Parts: sequence; C-alpha cells; structure tokens
Amino acid sequence: MIGSILQAVVLGKVAGALGAGIVALAAAFGIGKLASSTMEASARQPEIAGGLRTTAIIIGALIEGVCLFGVIVCLLAVLQS
Repeated sequence: MIGSILQAVVLGKVAGALGAGIVALAAAFGIGKLASSTMEASARQPEIAGGLRTTAIIIGALIEGVCLFGVIVCLLAVLQS
C-alpha cells in the first residue's frame, strides 16, 4: 500500500519534470521558427522589416508567456505530489 503511494508520488514528480522540459523545448522550437520566418520575410521584402520585427517581438513575448505558464503548472505538479 505504502509502496504504491510512493510510486505514485515519484511518478508525479517525474511527469512534472518531464512536462517542464517538453514545454521549454517547444518554446525554443517556436521562437526559432518565428525568428527564421521573420528573417526570411524581411529578406524577401526589406521595406516591411520594421513591422515584421515588431510583430515578431510581440509573438515571441506571447510564446514566452505560455512557456512560463506551462513551467509553473509543471512545477506545481512536482510540488503538490
């Protein structure tokens, strides 16, 4: 009985840590894709590079916000287990 409870606690902590890692990797991939697309678009049309830069900064901030939220949820899962 106690062994299964301890197993569940350990699995909860591992799942939270794994989830935080996945969230961080997904955010890194998203920001990399965003930067790549922005650079390609500004190379194709240099006259709109300023607007693209502003849009990319806003979208990057939103991606980082979602990443931070996900990491906090995973950290709460680790601490609650």
